[in-house]
Amino acid sequence: MRASTTTITFLLVLLLILYPTATVPTPPPATTDTVPAQSPSSSSTSATLDPQQLRALQFLHIPTTHGFCSQFSCDTATPFRHLLSLRLTSCSSDFHLSTTLLSSLSTLTSLTFLNCHIPVVHFPTSLSTNLHSFTSINSLQRLTGVFLSRFHNLTHLYISGDPIKASGIHIITSNMKSLNSIILSNTHLIGYLPKDWNPNLTYIDFSKNKLKGAIPTSLTLLKNLKVLNFSSNNLIGVIPNSFGGLISLQNVSLSSNSISGPIPGSMSSIPGLVHLDLSSNQLNGAIPEFISEMKELKYLNLENNHFHGVLPFDTSFIKRLDVFKIGGNDDLCYNHSTISAEMNLGIATCDKHGMPILPPPAFKEPSSSVSDLVRGGGDEGDGGDDDTEKKNQVHVNRGPSKVLLGVAIGLSAMVFLLIFLILLFKC
Repeated sequence: MRASTTTITFLLVLLLILYPTATVPTPPPATTDTVPAQSPSSSSTSATLDPQQLRALQFLHIPTTHGFCSQFSCDTATPFRHLLSLRLTSCSSDFHLSTTLLSSLSTLTSLTFLNCHIPVVHFPTSLSTNLHSFTSINSLQRLTGVFLSRFHNLTHLYISGDPIKASGIHIITSNMKSLNSIILSNTHLIGYLPKDWNPNLTYIDFSKNKLKGAIPTSLTLLKNLKVLNFSSNNLIGVIPNSFGGLISLQNVSLSSNSISGPIPGSMSSIPGLVHLDLSSNQLNGAIPEFISEMKELKYLNLENNHFHGVLPFDTSFIKRLDVFKIGGNDDLCYNHSTISAEMNLGIATCDKHGMPILPPPAFKEPSSSVSDLVRGGGDEGDGGDDDTEKKNQVHVNRGPSKVLLGVAIGLSAMVFLLIFLILLFKC
């Protein structure tokens, strides 16, 4: 009887303190570099709750700043037997997930760690199999590809800021047949991009890693892909000619790699493209005109490449964009009749041959000796007319005068004549 009373009391206290619920954070857009901290909501209730309600709890958000296990017994897992979603944020240094607690979470389908710097623990097979969404942001330590590969039924995998030890992405994803979105950003991943992709993928973000090699053509078979972010890696090669097969793409970033070659013409087949970032690569060739016909495009960044020729855009297209960057392409120029110079694009205007008009050479400062000579005739702050007169004087005095030249010739002749007379007298 005493044990039953104690259990009910514990369940009521747990619900009163932990009842606020929250959902798992949705993946951020591909240009987002940071995840804002979310402050937990707080609520209280004065009504007496039936223990059956506590046992039916399905969504639980636990802010563990003061230590979850220091307040409650982690070995008492009865309240969590029907839990579907668990989110742990800002874990304290004494935070610990016991094997008993994890074993009781067999019904859990969504698990999130946010700013919980804790070692990776052993997940029971039942939990690994049931999870559909797994998120770790600046949290779990010593993650491995083998550990993540055990989550066979994941539809959403989101790891950011946590190093992953794996020889390639395929080790992580090869058994995830239902994967819909995957974010492995800033995780120190090495190796090559996988050649086999789940056809259901709609969201891929492998930014800020150490991936190498070329973009596989098999990627272009993902008809449902909406977001693709391979920025800040070591990718080489060209953009596949079949890139236009990604007909659902809305956001693509391949920036800060070593990708070369032209922009493939097949990209014109992507009707809903909103964000295109190909900056800081080694792309070359002419910029295709079809880009200006993309009605949904709002962000275009092509700076710091090797594009050449005439920019095929006009003022109306550029003003329609929210962001447009084209600088850092030295052989690229724009037609001043279609684009105003006031737009300051960071590239030169074109001449009649379609070549960049080079700016005039920079003014070279006079040497110190000439400057001293110019300043020698007056104090600092003299008027402009005096400066002009002195400059003219310097220009005039650069060579000997005619009078000095005549005197020098005369003296030379007299010396020669004197020497001749002396020699004649001796003879």
